[in-house]
Amino acid sequence: MTIGALLGAALLAAPVAAHATATPASAPAPATAVAAATGLDDPAKKDIAMRIVSSAENSSLDWKAQYKYIEDIGDGRGYTAGIIGFCSGTGDMLDLVEYYTQVKPGNVLAKYLPALRAVDGSDSHAGLDPNFTRDWAKAAQDAEFKKAQDRERDRVYFNPSVKQGKTDGVGTLGQFIYYDAIVMHGDGTDSTSFRNIRKRALSKAKPPAQGGNETTWLNAFLDARVWAMKQEEAHSDTSRVDTAQRVFLKKGNLNLNTPLEWKVYGDSFRIG
Repeated sequence: MTIGALLGAALLAAPVAAHATATPASAPAPATAVAAATGLDDPAKKDIAMRIVSSAENSSLDWKAQYKYIEDIGDGRGYTAGIIGFCSGTGDMLDLVEYYTQVKPGNVLAKYLPALRAVDGSDSHAGLDPNFTRDWAKAAQDAEFKKAQDRERDRVYFNPSVKQGKTDGVGTLGQFIYYDAIVMHGDGTDSTSFRNIRKRALSKAKPPAQGGNETTWLNAFLDARVWAMKQEEAHSDTSRVDTAQRVFLKKGNLNLNTPLEWKVYGDSFRIG
């Protein structure tokens, strides 16, 4: 949906074996140290994150049905499409199609690359209409295109938000709050970008890694997020914060444990 963010990497589970000769035979076996996914990068939590975002972006929990989604929602960013709302006007759709064309030259979307470069930064459909939406849906039947969407989602949005969340010392909910913000606002240099939402929050509170209270910090971040949303008419409905993320935070559900119940834009959702 938005301009790219810094590259991040999710942690991978990797057991570390003890050296057999380092421990006397009579001593108990050493505990195995494991560097595991401990936050939103846990596969089950990541799926929850995708379902909550999809509830806001597509009014559905079925995020895997959104690879084929594409429409102009009138927010000044051209076409919005795919599992995370890649936009023709903000560069991330261009990055996606360029990568897809690297791994699968001659794909059905490759011919639109000149047009995507030309409309970047605008809401224009020049060179895309009338068949781009049809061809996007056709591409979404290809497993390679789905993998490409997954890769760009992780590279641009998911991994950087989880990395920053862990750096700030926030748990799974906090990492999700960051993720939802970067999906909508990107991490550019404008005043409503993720990094500047975080900067605004830092003027009011400190994250746990700097000695702050986690709940206080996340409330400050959400306050800054709401401000950013209200700067843009297309995003001025703040229910994805007010009746979703605030609900989880008020309940003290910092680990984003199920069951979860929330509302977005008036629609009710539940994950059991």
